[in-house]
Amino acid sequence: MKLFTGPLSMFGAKAQIAALEKGIAIEAVMVPFDKDDNYLPKHPEVLRINPKRQVPVLIDGEVELFDSTQIFEYLEDKVPEPPLWPREAAGRARARQLEHLSDEVFFPHVIRLMGLQHDMQSEAAVTACAACARFYEQMEERLAHAEYLAGPYSFADIAFYMAQVFADRKGAGMTDATPRLLAWRERVGARPAVRSVVGPMMRFLASEGRPVPASLQSHLAA
Repeated sequence: MKLFTGPLSMFGAKAQIAALEKGIAIEAVMVPFDKDDNYLPKHPEVLRINPKRQVPVLIDGEVELFDSTQIFEYLEDKVPEPPLWPREAAGRARARQLEHLSDEVFFPHVIRLMGLQHDMQSEAAVTACAACARFYEQMEERLAHAEYLAGPYSFADIAFYMAQVFADRKGAGMTDATPRLLAWRERVGARPAVRSVVGPMMRFLASEGRPVPASLQSHLAA
């Protein structure tokens, strides 16, 4: 099984962590990456399989997939144990919705912060950070009676963990206003599968002379 991803691909990291949590052996192929945060030149297999021209892309024999969520669903079907969706239908629905919210509601605010780190007092940056803070408050409420976002540890946790990693990098990290969420971040970040993916990302950042947020400094150790 081959996963085309990149050294700073949030969505590739989601798929890679899920595979590791399930004990699935994958070959992670890091595609070319330039200093403007573009994956250039585009890898021919990525271009062939994904009309959006983006990583991640998975090849497993005759199965060729793109999109981190679609890749994960395939991994979950292929290797059901350990499960990364709750077993009951209602729980799975909640977890799927949380994963979707992380990607499609929370992360777009992070994208708006890209390129604004030197102007964090601008209206655009302040608005994006406020939106991230409101989302953190919503996740804080979900952790009032559980250690993980959807009950048991799931792909929803993986998705939001990676999204908040990038939010922290872009200046919209968590604060003491959400203590349960901070504790959740420590629990998820300590998982071996997460550390084995996030660690190389942070070391890549450091090697490029880019800042590594304080909350992610522990991932610099090999």
